Formats: sequence, structure tokens, C-alpha cells
Amino acid sequence: MNFGMTDFSCIDIRTLLPQQPPFLLTDSLVHFDMQKTVTMFEVREDNPLVRNGALSEAGLMENIAQTCAARIGYINVYILKEKIRIGMIGAVKNLEINFLPPVGTILETEVNLVSEMFNMTLVEACVTCGCRKVATCQMKISLTDSNAKE
Repeated sequence: MNFGMTDFSCIDIRTLLPQQPPFLLTDSLVHFDMQKTVTMFEVREDNPLVRNGALSEAGLMENIAQTCAARIGYINVYILKEKIRIGMIGAVKNLEINFLPPVGTILETEVNLVSEMFNMTLVEACVTCGCRKVATCQMKISLTDSNAKE
């Protein structure tokens, strides 16, 4: 299936997400297909989820959730031609955090679809910094019937 785009650099990530500044934990969409989505994010000092000079555990989970939201947002905006839907973290399983990335770190977050049924999406996620694995988990996202930015 051709999604009509291979250069995602022209997409403003804010057009795919219900989250907006100052609560953005993704900067750009790097890759999308129906199985895999990848985003990039630079950890900044002024982010609300940075504590003691590093992205907190909650920040890492929110970064994964926003990568899931970017996937769903891309499907809604570019494939279905619909509005952004609001999702919520339904469950986090097998969360492993190897280290908290310090301010200035560039994170690459990859989510791979495990299953999708009705309004539930289950993904396996991996956050890396270069060749170092920062965090992994399984995350379940539940979509609401509400649209963002109404």
C-alpha cells in the first residue's frame, strides 16, 4: 500500500497530535507504514517532564504514547482524511528503562504494531539514543470517540 509520502520532514508533528506545546515529547515523524512508526525527540530543559536534568520515567512513557499518537494521527489525517482522535494509555507492560536520557539527548522512538481491534491498539516500543537502548515496553492505546482540536 502506497501512502503517498516518503519524505516526512515536511510534516509539522503538531498537526498529527492532540498534545501541544509545552507538552510535546516528539519533534518529528521519521517513518510511517502500517506496521512501524518512528519519531525523533530532543530532550529539552524546559520540558515539563524533565527532572534533575534528565527526561523522567513518565516522560519516556509519554514519548512512546505520542509516537503512537503520531501513527494514529498520520492514519487519520493522511489516509482516512479525518480529524485527529484522542487516545489514552490503556496499559503498559514489561516496561524496562535502562537510563534516563539527559537534556540534549536525541531520542529515536519506534513503535511496532502487535494488534489492532476496534478502538484498541497494542504496540511494542523501543526508545534508543544512538546505539544505546533507553527503554522498551508494550503499550496499549485506547482511542476515544472525541476528536482533538474541535
